[in-house]
Amino acid sequence: MIRAGAQALWSHWARHRLQLLVVIIGLALATGLWTGVQAINAEARVSYDRAASALGQTNLQQITRADGPLRLADFVALRRAGWLVSPIAQGGLRGTGLEVLGFDPFTAPQGAAVPDLRGAGDLSAFLVPPGVVFVHPETVGRLPDGLPPARVLDTIAPGRLVTDLSIAMQLLRSDTLSSIIVLENQPQGRTPLSDLDASYMLSAPSEGSDIARLTDSFHLNLTAFGLLSFAVGLFIVHAAIGLAFEQRRVLFRTLRALGLPQRALVGLLAAEAFVLATVGGSLGIVLGYVVAAALLPGVAATLSGLYGASVSGSLSLSPIWWLTGFVMAYIGAAAAAGSSLWQLSRLPILAPAMPRAWARANARTARIQAFGGLGLLTAALILGVAGDGLVAGFACLAALLLGAALLVPTALTLIIRGLSRFGTGVVTRWVWADTRQQIPALSLALMALLLALSANVGVSTMVGSFRGTFIGWLDQRLASDLYVTTRTPAEAAAFQDFVADDVHAILPIISADITLGGTPGEVFGIKDHATYRDHWPLLEGAPDVWDRVAAGTGVLVNEQLARRDDLWTGATLTLAPDWRMQIVGVYSDYGNPAGQAIIGYDTFSARFPDISPLRFAISADAPAALRDRIVMDFGLPPDNTINQEEVKAFSLEVFEQTFLVTRALNVLTLGVAGFALWASLTTVATMRLPQLAPVWALGLTRRHLATLEMGRALVLALLTAVLAVPVGLGLAWVLLAIVNVEAFGWRLPMQVFPWDWAQLLLWALVGAALAAALPMRSIAKLPPSELLKVFAHAR
Repeated sequence: MIRAGAQALWSHWARHRLQLLVVIIGLALATGLWTGVQAINAEARVSYDRAASALGQTNLQQITRADGPLRLADFVALRRAGWLVSPIAQGGLRGTGLEVLGFDPFTAPQGAAVPDLRGAGDLSAFLVPPGVVFVHPETVGRLPDGLPPARVLDTIAPGRLVTDLSIAMQLLRSDTLSSIIVLENQPQGRTPLSDLDASYMLSAPSEGSDIARLTDSFHLNLTAFGLLSFAVGLFIVHAAIGLAFEQRRVLFRTLRALGLPQRALVGLLAAEAFVLATVGGSLGIVLGYVVAAALLPGVAATLSGLYGASVSGSLSLSPIWWLTGFVMAYIGAAAAAGSSLWQLSRLPILAPAMPRAWARANARTARIQAFGGLGLLTAALILGVAGDGLVAGFACLAALLLGAALLVPTALTLIIRGLSRFGTGVVTRWVWADTRQQIPALSLALMALLLALSANVGVSTMVGSFRGTFIGWLDQRLASDLYVTTRTPAEAAAFQDFVADDVHAILPIISADITLGGTPGEVFGIKDHATYRDHWPLLEGAPDVWDRVAAGTGVLVNEQLARRDDLWTGATLTLAPDWRMQIVGVYSDYGNPAGQAIIGYDTFSARFPDISPLRFAISADAPAALRDRIVMDFGLPPDNTINQEEVKAFSLEVFEQTFLVTRALNVLTLGVAGFALWASLTTVATMRLPQLAPVWALGLTRRHLATLEMGRALVLALLTAVLAVPVGLGLAWVLLAIVNVEAFGWRLPMQVFPWDWAQLLLWALVGAALAAALPMRSIAKLPPSELLKVFAHAR
């Protein structure tokens, strides 16, 4: 009996191959987008771990100076005092986007992720000029001219050059060290740090990769979009499986009447869902690999530009993420078929073929769904007002989107009921009544459409607000005409004399790495000038903010540090154990996740006498001509002189890359929602003959009916798009006011873009028209004999 029951159930899919295709494609899309996002995240985290493991930086202490950068003399002094330490030189190679990491092969800790130099001639080639640089295979094509010979090594992080310490310092044009790492198992008789130099500080090892923690928000954002795409795809499966249950009600009654136990019937349907999930999941994993391979270069560019994190642009197969894909496919199939199986298991033996019994069960589900939606919206409001932390922000987003989606059928029913009062003709009243009747069958597709449109509105509002604010902020921050970098202190002094007669102002850009609030940060020294007083973007400040900074009695901090440590105007900032200053203002610093502080130039020079300015901001009447003179007559390389427009263009390029992946996932999600609407309309069209045949018999032509069906689809899509706008604006507010603050440390003012909403409404109508075109064409071409058969059937 079980075998015969399985064959009878499978015969439905054999007759409805399009519906079978919809289920499999829906599972594949849901699984594929989720799997692709997880593959991207997994690849990025592998790159982070590879980068963080270099020289054991994740589990070793470091020595720094409170009064300035470290030099080779500090390393020598520590070794002579009995400390087992190893020097590191690390920094960006100007104009290339590459990172240089230099180490000492004789003192580097054992087990560090550094090149193996035990081969014949390897050590001498590494140490003797011109030396060797070790790079990842993907980095070879990005290497500029003039570097030492390159050797390829898979264990090196992408975008990083690993070489000898002295060669690294030459490439970086620096005589300072980035850090001095402390090896394990130090000798007992070493001299205490405080006896060597009071400015030495011993920092505890980090608990994990700084880059990994820094980019957690970005990957959480990708995961949220992956879940959103999974949910949208799941609506497709839920709709198709629900309609399949609806179509097989008579079959369920017949099988039960013939003796198939209810438990066996439910088990066969569950096994059917398992098989469909396996097939759809397999296709989804392949699709996920394709999606991940297509988006990974954009993710790598985003992470590099926004966080300075190097991520491999190629994808490697990992059993973890494809096994996760299968698990998600099975979860999706269970979620899609679960409610129908639950209803079937509780109905009496003959009830499945009774439309009224099935309708009552669906009505109960609809009521529960509406109350659930209201509960989720309430939870979103509570989380938005009282929630704290990044997880609370994303939980608020999830509750908002899911709650709004669950309320779509109820909201559309109430709107259609209100619009129907304006109908006067018989046909018009029938159209409104029939539209209201079709909402339950199309509800899942409309919910998917609302999710996709809301995400589109929310993300576009966030990106537009960010862009408008960012451009205005750049105009304030980049008030100078030229930005010049010299190579040595002597060259810097000569350069200032060279341009003295051609400029209005030459402002040094000088900074030092220090610890702010327990995390690495920077302190800048600025000269008192109208450029800062008139243009620097302050979020808040004391009335005499610039006078106090110039006098050395106050410090400015960026918004990230202020929010992270709750340090606002009037608070006291600790810059070193013996150095505390009062905060006199907070400035916006978009695009920088680290803490920063600004003090007066004289105060900086007194505190860091060994640091000389090498970079300068210049204001001049003829910046283009001055730049040519600096390059041609003074002899600076062209890359060392950048004008304001180039800096803005680069910054905006980084900005565009930052949201490239988000926009791509938005488009994919919207496409999946369009497919969901098409699948529902196609399936429902085959079940609407009992409603259409009487109207056709009363005189409406098939073409007229098809036109009305198209109008119904457009009206439902338009109303859903209108409902999506306030939901999307709520989503944007959560992103800007909660998620962005928790993830990046700054808050942006929210701006609205009605023209974008109009475009989105247009695209929703275009998508609905395309989705309804094929089903409506089948109605227009429907043979009259098919419509007449309705009256021959006993119903």
